[in-house]
Amino acid sequence: MTCRTIAVANQKGGTAKTATALSLGVALARTGLLVDADPQGDLTKSLGWRDPDSLETTLATHLSAAIEGSDDDPAAGMLRHREGVDLMPSNIELAAMEMAVFMAMSRERMMGAWLAPIKSDYDYVIVDCAPTLGIIPINALAAADSVLIPVSAEYLPASGMTGLLKTVARVRRQINPGLSVEGILVTLYDSRNNLARDVERTVRGQYGKAYRVFETVVPRAVSAAEAAAAGESVFAYDPEGKVAASFSRLAEEVRRG
Repeated sequence: MTCRTIAVANQKGGTAKTATALSLGVALARTGLLVDADPQGDLTKSLGWRDPDSLETTLATHLSAAIEGSDDDPAAGMLRHREGVDLMPSNIELAAMEMAVFMAMSRERMMGAWLAPIKSDYDYVIVDCAPTLGIIPINALAAADSVLIPVSAEYLPASGMTGLLKTVARVRRQINPGLSVEGILVTLYDSRNNLARDVERTVRGQYGKAYRVFETVVPRAVSAAEAAAAGESVFAYDPEGKVAASFSRLAEEVRRG
């Protein structure tokens, strides 16, 4: 199977972006790599590494090496999670890399340069992007085959969604012509809430003709937060729960393409 790289991105916080990256990665994983591309290290923490700032080798290490053209071991620092996925962690050092990457030649391609020699070891690479449209998320889009966009059902998407889609189109036009929108995913959904139903209708009505909107919606449930606190996915923490079921359905939609 050819490796597929999916960036999970939305510059607005509070969209369950990290939970989506984690759960989708575990659901898809025959052989999977999760990349934490957020300086806050939330994905790293959610997989059980509570103090990412103590990690010596992270994504920032490899981006620095890519800038220098001297990454002798692209897999250095890889962490193996008990649920069968590998993790390239992140910490606050990634924030310090923003300017260095921005000043580098071929600055949008540093993440792709790091990933290129190790992608063949994986079926899927899932990149959890920071909630910005800075140079590191642009790197993720430049390295990806597609972008999956989580949208919270707790507020109506407006200019932020438009800005992200414009950025995706610009990256496709100027850097990565193979980049596609994997789909838009409605998250944190509560069917009892009128606003949640309005958001789903708006997303499907406003974007459904131009982009894929997944049939799956991810419900709001306390088990998702509890799973992150336990350092594991919802599949290990609450395998019979509705969130695990929703991410299983999402994974099937992604596999079907």
